[in-house]
Amino acid sequence: MIIWKDEHTTLFRSALYETISSLIVTDDCVIVVDPNWLPYEIEEIRKYVDSIKENRPLYLLFTHSDYDHIIGYGAFKEATIIASGSFARKESSDKEKIIEEINTFDDDYYISRNYEIEYPKVDIGVDGNGTSIDIGKTKLTFFQAQGHNDDGLYTMIEPIGVLLCGDYLSDIEFPYIYFSSYEYETTLLKLDNILSEYDLQLLVTGHGNPTTHVSEMKKRQQDSLDYIQKMRAYVSAKNDDAINQLIKDCKFPRNMKKFHHNNRLLFEKELDVNVD
Repeated sequence: MIIWKDEHTTLFRSALYETISSLIVTDDCVIVVDPNWLPYEIEEIRKYVDSIKENRPLYLLFTHSDYDHIIGYGAFKEATIIASGSFARKESSDKEKIIEEINTFDDDYYISRNYEIEYPKVDIGVDGNGTSIDIGKTKLTFFQAQGHNDDGLYTMIEPIGVLLCGDYLSDIEFPYIYFSSYEYETTLLKLDNILSEYDLQLLVTGHGNPTTHVSEMKKRQQDSLDYIQKMRAYVSAKNDDAINQLIKDCKFPRNMKKFHHNNRLLFEKELDVNVD
């Protein structure tokens, strides 16, 4: 599963949706981020954590509450849980819906797990932009990242210069927008401030490949902004051909067409476009 390894960062990639689980190790702590998907994959991550943890405290960080990103929570119950305040305050009915998505996935594929499926109990709920916590000399600075859903979080880890950005700035996915295209744009533009204020060495996205190159980070940002702005214009004009062409080069078209169509429905609602 390991696709990236340096002194402080190990990235595990699932066979499903190229989903990334991150492991950050410093002198002060061990941080597991979004452990997923399949039982044997989560077990591999768990075993690796146990092999390197030593006496350091263990933290579990969730970039957002989509079910694929919280599915491994039960394998790390002893960890201190970090997530956005919105993640922590989610209504009981919303939590139950997410848990039902996990249970449906497991039932669909006859998957059994050796831990209970439940919504994470957050110990440190983070609100605001630029909020930081210090764990020894390791500093975590957080930025709210809404748009994809309503409770996302960017996390900048210093002094190692790693930005964990969840389901944004992917090299294989166009924006999957479940909450707000306008908030999604705001989240994308936060990269500019982060690049100007921090020594960003590695950007880790939730699906696809990490990057160390600022030019690639900016390209991903611009590609996502272009998609949103063109989608908004084409939906307003009811230009079906142009809408379809927006994802003509996507890597997994049979699946991604569904997300593109759902984006269209969201844009139509935001723009109050009457569907013929």
